[in-house]
Amino acid sequence: QVQLVESGGGLVQAGGSLRLSCAASGSIFSMNAMGWYRQAPGKQRELVAVLTSGGSANYADSVKGRFTISRDNGKNTVCLQMSSLKPEDTGVYYCNAEGYSGFLKSFGSWGQGTQVTVSS
Repeated sequence: QVQLVESGGGLVQAGGSLRLSCAASGSIFSMNAMGWYRQAPGKQRELVAVLTSGGSANYADSVKGRFTISRDNGKNTVCLQMSSLKPEDTGVYYCNAEGYSGFLKSFGSWGQGTQVTVSS
């Protein structure tokens, strides 16, 4: 079983910055994609950014040029640097990871979520 723990959310004014971090632990043989999703009140969860083990990154159009995803493969951590934040970035941000456990079983795990609130 793979657990993900997020940190770094909070309240920030529009135009400000926040950095989210996520650490994976457990029986991990290999980690494929790690990424961030968010869910605003009354809306479906959506992809924010994802990064493969090979370094290929995909971003939602709404965050391109403002958010940067990075990961440390050796530590199984992923970070999301968020800049020029807008009120519409408000939501619960969830870390997601996919890979293979020590028993060579595929897994897909979610963190518990961290709240990001951007005030206007």
